[in-house]
Amino acid sequence: MRFFGTLVAALALAPQIVAAQMAATLVADTVDIVERNRLIATGNIEVLYEGNRLQASRITYDKPSDRLLIEGPILITGADGEILTADQADIDPKLENGVLLGARLVLDQQLQLAANQIDRADGRYSQLYKAAVTSCQVCSGEAPLWEIRAEKVLHDEDAQQLYFTNASFRIKGLPILYLPYMRLPDPTNTRATGLLIPQIVTNDSLGFGLKVPYYIALADDRDLLLTPFLATETATLGLRYRQAFAAGDVTITTSVSEDSLNDDSDLRGYLYATGDIDVGGGVKLQFDIQTASDSSYLSDYSISDTDRLSSILALTKVTDDFAASASLSYYQTLRDDEENASLPPLVGESAFVRRYYPAIGGTVTLGGSVDTLLRYGEAIGDAGRDMTRTGVTASWSKDWLSSTGVLLTTTGALEADVWQLNDAVDYDPTLARLVPYVQAELRYPLVRSNGKTRHVLEPVAALTYSHPVGDLPPNEDSARPELDEGNLLSLTQFSGQDAAEASTKLALGLTWTRSGSEGVTSQLGFGRILRSDTNRAFTLTSGQRNAASDWLVAAQIALPRGLTFDARGLLQDDGTTTLATARVFWNRPDVQLAGGYIWQAADNNIDRPVVSEYSLEGAVDVSDTWNLGFDARYDVARDSPVSAGIDLGWSNECVTVSLSVSRSYASSTTVEPTTDYGLSVELQGFSANGMPQVTPATCQN
Repeated sequence: MRFFGTLVAALALAPQIVAAQMAATLVADTVDIVERNRLIATGNIEVLYEGNRLQASRITYDKPSDRLLIEGPILITGADGEILTADQADIDPKLENGVLLGARLVLDQQLQLAANQIDRADGRYSQLYKAAVTSCQVCSGEAPLWEIRAEKVLHDEDAQQLYFTNASFRIKGLPILYLPYMRLPDPTNTRATGLLIPQIVTNDSLGFGLKVPYYIALADDRDLLLTPFLATETATLGLRYRQAFAAGDVTITTSVSEDSLNDDSDLRGYLYATGDIDVGGGVKLQFDIQTASDSSYLSDYSISDTDRLSSILALTKVTDDFAASASLSYYQTLRDDEENASLPPLVGESAFVRRYYPAIGGTVTLGGSVDTLLRYGEAIGDAGRDMTRTGVTASWSKDWLSSTGVLLTTTGALEADVWQLNDAVDYDPTLARLVPYVQAELRYPLVRSNGKTRHVLEPVAALTYSHPVGDLPPNEDSARPELDEGNLLSLTQFSGQDAAEASTKLALGLTWTRSGSEGVTSQLGFGRILRSDTNRAFTLTSGQRNAASDWLVAAQIALPRGLTFDARGLLQDDGTTTLATARVFWNRPDVQLAGGYIWQAADNNIDRPVVSEYSLEGAVDVSDTWNLGFDARYDVARDSPVSAGIDLGWSNECVTVSLSVSRSYASSTTVEPTTDYGLSVELQGFSANGMPQVTPATCQN
C-alpha cells in the first residue's frame, strides 16, 4: 500500500510536482489528488529528505504555494539525531521554513525544548515562543527537577547555540533566578565560548569562595580559560591558554592573587608553561616552566604539594641509530631547610649517542656529553662549588648463542671524563679520569609447558671488571644509588657519571615466570651482587654498602578481573630489610583501586629519616547514580596523616552534583594544614565537554 500510494502520486502529478519530489520523498498508505495541484496523503505518512524524516497522520501539499500542511501527531527526526514533535505544522517540502504549533524539540536525545509555537527559518534557525527547557524526565502533573522558562528561545543549528530572552531558572517549579538574556551551548556543541560550571570552594585559609570559569574559543587552534576566584581572604584570577600547531602545542597556566595570608601586600601567584614543538629536521623543542611567588602559594591554593619546582628547556633528536639532546634546567626550592643558591639551581646538559653495526658483528656505541652545575652566592665548598664535566664513551657488545640455548653477551667499554671546578675547597681546579669496563653475561632460559601452563626459569650471571685511572671527582649526580631490577646487571649501579667502581663484581639473578590458562600470570625474581672491594660512595640504604650486596627480591602476580599485586625489597643476610615496597591494583569498569606501602631505613649519608607510609586511592561506581572517589596517605614513621580526600558524586538524567572534601596535614613551618571543600552542580544538556547520558527514571502513576 505504501509503495502503491507513492507510485500513484508520481504518475498523476508528474511533471507538475516534479520539483517537490526532488525536494522531498513522500510515502503514505493513501494519496488523493485534487485539481491536479493539491496532494492529500493520509495513513502512516513519511516524508524523507537528505537524512531528515517526518511522520504524521495527514499531509496536504499545495503546489502553488509549495507548502506542506501537516496534521499531527507529528514526529520529525533530523539527520544529526535531533527530534521534533508537534500538533500541527505549515512548512516547506524541504522542512526548512515554516511554523509548528504545540511543538517539542529534543536535542542529542537529552535536552527537551517545549513551546506553544516553533518557527523554522533557512533550515538553520528554530525560534520557540513561551518555551520550557529541561533535560529532566517530565511527568504529568509534576514539575521537573529543574527547567528554564523563557519568553523566546532561538536555536541556531549551525552555531550550535541556544539564545534565551526573559528567562527564569526554576527548581521544582520555583523561580530562583531571572535573566533578561542568556546564551548557552546546545548538547552537540563540544567547544563554545561562555561560562562553565561554577564551583563553591571553602578553605581553612582562604575562607568561603566561588570559582566561575569562563571559556573563550579564540580560534580552532587556541583557547583561553579565565577563572575568577573570590573568597573571604582572597581575590584571584586564574588563566589557562592553549594553542595547537601543526608541529606541536603550548599550554600556559597561571594565577595572580591578592590575599591576607601574608604579612606583606605584594601580589602572589604561580606560572606553569609546557610545550612540545617539532622545529624541523627531526628536532623537538620541549619546555616545562614552573615558578611560584613564594614557598607556600601552591599549597595555600591546593594547586600542588611539590616541594621543589623545576623548569626545563630541551632540544632532542632521535632516530633508529642516533640520539642527541641539550637541556637547561633551573630548580627552585620550596623547602624550609634549602637555599636556591646551593641546590645547585642551574643545570646544563648535552649528550649524543650513535650506534654502529660493524662487519665483525655486535654493536658499537659511541657517545659524548657535557654537564654543568652552577651555584650562585658567596659560599665555597659543597654549598658554592660550580662544576663542568666533559666526557666521551665507547663500547662494543656482542651476543653468542650456543647450540644448547646458553646466551653469552660480551661487552667492553671505555669512559673518559674531565672536570672543571670553581669555588672548590678540597679538589684541584681540573680533574681527569679514565674508566675501562669489561663484562661477560650468561643467560640460560629454561621453558616447560603442558599446553595449559607455561613456566620459564631464567638464571643469569654477569661478571664485570672496572678500574678507574686518574682523579677522584666530587660526587654530584650519584648521591642516592639504589639496587633494583633495572640496574642489577648494568656495568655500574651508579645513576650518573661522577662516581665509579674499582672492583670485580659478580651479579647473580634468577627469574621464574608462570603463565596459566586460567588467566593468572606470576613472576618471582632474586638478585645479588658480590664485589671484590667495598665502595663508600654507596649509601647505607642503597643495598650495596658491603662487598656482598643485599638480596634483591621482586614479585608480581596478575589475576583475572583486573587484580594485580607487586612487591620489592632489599633483604640483608640476617633477614632485616633496608627497603620494602608493596602495591595492589584493581582495575575494572566500575572499580579502580590502588594501595601501596613503602618502608626505607634511615640514612644519615643523605639526611633521610625513616620512611614508612601507606597510600590508598580509588574510584567506585556505587550505583547508576552514585559514585565515590577517595585518597589517603599516612606517615607511619611520624604517626601522622599526610593527606586525605573524598569525592562524592550523584547524577541522574538531568543533573550532576559533586561534593569534595580534602585535608592536607603539612609538616613544613611555611605551610599550614588546610581543609578544602568543593561543591559543583552541572546541568545535563549544556555540557561543552559532553557527559554520559543516564536513563531517566520511570514516571509513577
